[in-house]
Amino acid sequence: MEKYTVKKVINKKDINVEVPGSKSITNRALMLAAISNGKCKLSGVLFSDDSRAFLDCLDKLGFKLEIDENAKTVVIQGENGRIPNNEATINVRSAGTAARFMTVLLAVCGGKYTLESSEQMKKRPMSELLNKLMENGVEIEYLEKEGHFPFKLNSKGIGETKISIDTSKSSQYASALLMVAAVNGMEVNLTGSRPNGAYIKITLRMLEQFGIKFEKNNNTYNIKKQEVKLDAYEVEPDMSAACYFYAMAILLKVKSVVKGIHLNSMQGDIKFLTVLEKLGCKLTDTSAGVEVDGASIDSYPGIEIDMSDFSDQALTMAVVAAFANSKTIIKNIDHIRGQESDRVAVIATELKKLGCKTEIIEEPETDVVIEPGVLHGCEIDTYEDHRVAMSFAMAGLVIDGVIIDNPMCCRKTFENYFDVLENIY
Repeated sequence: MEKYTVKKVINKKDINVEVPGSKSITNRALMLAAISNGKCKLSGVLFSDDSRAFLDCLDKLGFKLEIDENAKTVVIQGENGRIPNNEATINVRSAGTAARFMTVLLAVCGGKYTLESSEQMKKRPMSELLNKLMENGVEIEYLEKEGHFPFKLNSKGIGETKISIDTSKSSQYASALLMVAAVNGMEVNLTGSRPNGAYIKITLRMLEQFGIKFEKNNNTYNIKKQEVKLDAYEVEPDMSAACYFYAMAILLKVKSVVKGIHLNSMQGDIKFLTVLEKLGCKLTDTSAGVEVDGASIDSYPGIEIDMSDFSDQALTMAVVAAFANSKTIIKNIDHIRGQESDRVAVIATELKKLGCKTEIIEEPETDVVIEPGVLHGCEIDTYEDHRVAMSFAMAGLVIDGVIIDNPMCCRKTFENYFDVLENIY
C-alpha cells in the first residue's frame, strides 16, 4: 500500500481497541532475558519490524529462541552473560533500541562482530556511545561514515569500570549500559538533561523486576556482577500506541478505551492522558482499561506544554493542537530531531499543509508554536517515520481528503494500525 486515504468519520461511535505490546518494554525484556541464566518466557510481546530486528540479532548471535507470534510469546535461553557466537554479523535494521542495546551487549560481553543497519539508521547518532566504548578498550572500525553504522566491533569485554554517559541526545545509551552492567559489574554515571527521564525509569523498574540489585547515589548507579534469573515476564500494552486512540476521543468527541492500559503504567507516555484531562477529557481507570471521555467537549483551548519527558507524543499533540481553538506551544523537544525523522521540522512542515501556521523557536530550547487555521485535506509525507503516519492519520478522521504517503512504515511498531482504523469506521 503506497498511499492511504483516510476516511472521515461520519457515524461516530465509542472506541474500544487493543494495541500491541510495548516496544520499549519488549526490547528491554529481550535484552534482560538474553543475559539471564536459563529460560525466560516473555508474554504479551510486540511483533513488529523493530522487535523482529532484535530477535534476528539474538538468533544470529546463537541464542536459542522459541517464538510464537500468534500467542505473542518468546522463550529465550539465557546464557548467564555469555554470547553463544563470539563472531557474527548482525543487522539492527531501523531499530534504535536494537542498535544501542546490541552495541553495548557485544562490547561488554566481548567478541568480534560486524554491525549493519538500514539506510535510515545510518543517519542516527552513535558517536557518543561508540567513543565511550573505545575509551574502555573496544576497537571500532567504521565501514562508512565515522560515528555511524555500519562498523566492526572487536572487544575483549568490559567490566569493573566507571562510565559516564550523556542522556541529552538519547537515553538509550544509558539504558543499555544499566541493563548489561550486571554481566561483569559496572558503575554508570548519568549526565545531561534527562538522567531521570521516562525511559530511564522504565529501565530501572525492569532491573528490579528481573531481580538486578543496584546502588544509587544521585545519578550514579553501582551495579555489581550478578546472576540474572527470571522464569517469566509479562509485557505491558504499548502506551505510545494507545495514545493515538485516546487522542481520537477529543478529536471525535467520543469515549475511548484501550484494553489493558491502566494509570499505574510505568511507561512515560501515560502523561499524555493528563494533557487530555487538562483539555477537558474525563479519565476513568476501568477494569478493562483507562477510559478517556471526550464526548462532552464542544471545543478545547491550546496549551503550553513541556514534552521533554514524553516526546514520542509530540506528533500526536501537534495534531490535537491543530483542532484547538487557540495557540499551542510544545516545548523542549530538541532531542526528537535525531529520531526516525527530524520530528520538529515534520510538525512544522506537515501542519502547514493542513492549514495551520507554525513556527520553530530554537533558543533557549527547541519549541514549536502551532496556531490553528482553516484545515483542509492534503497529502502527508511520512519520512519513513511510523509516528508521522499514525499521528497525521488522526486528522483525516475529522477532515476530508487526508492522504498518508507510505503508510506501512507503521510496521516499525504497529503493523496493523490502519486495519484498526478501518474497524473504528
